Amino acid sequence: MSVFSLEHLLGGWSPEAFLAEYWQKKPLLVRQALPGFGGWLNRDSLAVLAMRDDAESRLVRFTRGQCLLDHGPFAADDLATLPKKNWSLLVSGVNHFLPDGDALLHAFDFIPLARLDDLMVSFAPSGGGVGPHFDSYDVFLIQGLGRRRWEISAQDDLEIMDGAPLRILKRFHAEQSWELEPGDMLYLPPRYAHNGVALTDCMTWSVGFRVPTAEDMVGNFLNYLQDNLAPVGLYRDPGLKRPRHPGEIPTTMLDQVAAMLKVIRWDKSTVEDFLGRYLSEPKAHIFFDPPRPPLKPAAFAKVVAKRGLRLDPRSQLLFRGDRFYMNGERAASSPDTFATLQDLADHRRLPPGPVTEPLLPLLHEWYVSGYLLPNSDSPR
Repeated sequence: MSVFSLEHLLGGWSPEAFLAEYWQKKPLLVRQALPGFGGWLNRDSLAVLAMRDDAESRLVRFTRGQCLLDHGPFAADDLATLPKKNWSLLVSGVNHFLPDGDALLHAFDFIPLARLDDLMVSFAPSGGGVGPHFDSYDVFLIQGLGRRRWEISAQDDLEIMDGAPLRILKRFHAEQSWELEPGDMLYLPPRYAHNGVALTDCMTWSVGFRVPTAEDMVGNFLNYLQDNLAPVGLYRDPGLKRPRHPGEIPTTMLDQVAAMLKVIRWDKSTVEDFLGRYLSEPKAHIFFDPPRPPLKPAAFAKVVAKRGLRLDPRSQLLFRGDRFYMNGERAASSPDTFATLQDLADHRRLPPGPVTEPLLPLLHEWYVSGYLLPNSDSPR
């Protein structure tokens, strides 16, 4: 598995200096951020991923000035008969399937894991792209196979084309342009307009970050409150009197419902618990593969003591204070388990060593669920 030098990856900038100078402020082009990069996938192996039903894949085509978008999984014939130009195949979550891709994604762990999303890889023949657009999130664009020309703009005009399946800009005015070769990397802050066009058969690796909208956060928080408040009682009006105006909402009903709604309260602790569950929740298409058959706790402990363990690439373990959240669920923790769980959350693996009570039952439960596995096991 690949090991990355952060300062080399960031063009000589330390993570602290990069965050202060560039993060969400301005673009950064790094020549040869990853020397020799690009051999992990090719068109054929990316197509294999695009045919999987547990991968998110898209095919973008341009024909007669019209943008067409299809979602996978795709059949082999669909991908084998594509034209020579004007299309792009994109597969998200490549870090779930490729160990080196997972290592590349987590080279960016100087950003909180709660913000890190996934690794997307695209293939386009010469002339291919997805049109001028902007993203709502930060993105690192790493050139793999071939060459791509990137044009970027800090324009305020972000109006998109009507009826297009992608957020393609109506008007794009390039301010800067570069040709990226294998190993080059371009960082772009959110809402920075950009357009990438393949100059040869071309593969681009995109490290993206999650940016929940306020609408999503509010909706999910209200769902969380509904699931966790569990209010009791029924509306009652035993002293009901005949109304003067049957169409008027009674004051007694208003008062009683207002009293019912007073249970909707939250504090910072409630928000912390919501965020832990929400931010660690796997995407809807993600499923885990439990071991068959699973090791018994004693045998599992011996294997971990000898080989250590690591999180499955699809797992997300986050913590806040002494609360830990694994894949959308809060985990039991104690002062005796805190340091080990913190290391597992931060580094996504534990070195070989003894695992005893009270940590063993929790780790074994996660192992049986497919959330983590011994170090030398191959993913999937």
